[in-house]
Amino acid sequence: MQSQFDIVAFGPEHIDGAVALTQAENWPHRREDWMLVQQLSAGVVTINAEGRVTGTTLVTPYGDDCATINMVIVDKSMRGLGVGRKLMEEAFKLAGNRPLRLIATQEGLPLYEKLGFVAVGTILQYQGHVLPCAAAEGVEDMAAGDLDALKMLDREAYGADRSSMIDALVACGSIAVVRKGDAVEAYAAIRPFGRGEVIGPVIAPDVEKARALIAYHAASRPGAFLRVDTGSETGLASWLAEIGLAHAGGGVAMRRPPKDNAEQARRKVYALANQALG
Repeated sequence: MQSQFDIVAFGPEHIDGAVALTQAENWPHRREDWMLVQQLSAGVVTINAEGRVTGTTLVTPYGDDCATINMVIVDKSMRGLGVGRKLMEEAFKLAGNRPLRLIATQEGLPLYEKLGFVAVGTILQYQGHVLPCAAAEGVEDMAAGDLDALKMLDREAYGADRSSMIDALVACGSIAVVRKGDAVEAYAAIRPFGRGEVIGPVIAPDVEKARALIAYHAASRPGAFLRVDTGSETGLASWLAEIGLAHAGGGVAMRRPPKDNAEQARRKVYALANQALG
């Protein structure tokens, strides 16, 4: 029967099936994008009677501080059968007692609300072929000795220890920094993702430095397809449009419980790593 499915741990052998699910949803994720988030996460998949992956969810823990629930997808043939709720229940088990964060699609929003998540903001996805722009002064490539300071800065801003994610971003992309004296006070990563590259996280003390970091990456890639996921409150949206990136959807930032220890510091997060990783 179509309603029969098994739930098993998400492993590398499920990547191709997961890619097929995102392609069916017109999500841009490549095999490499799935591999990155799977490397940083634990998760489960649902398998139908024919052995096909029909649902996924991943949980990305950031120390004991919090976890993001991401890549929650249910094949169209399995919707209305309680698969999404079952995947979320499995995600809760994997997350343990950590506070939870996720970015909800409009389709998933009703389920997440029923499960106790509360909306705390709106994420705007901007993407497109970037226009030529000048690199801002005061931005430079990260040096090898900056890594520990950068991780501390990120933890202060995001409210959780994302060291494993930052190590992965260094391995697959590049990072630019702004210094105040000898100290790193802002950074932005860029890496291959989807149709091109994504800029994020962007961590900065103010919007001017956030723009400078994004411009630094964009200036080296005139005409490239770039993506930035930013909060509606950051003040970046109109400027991103000016440099050629168009509003292309987004999601609802949600938490369970609604507040955690990052409430104040999160104002310094100007762009996400992407909507899965936060």
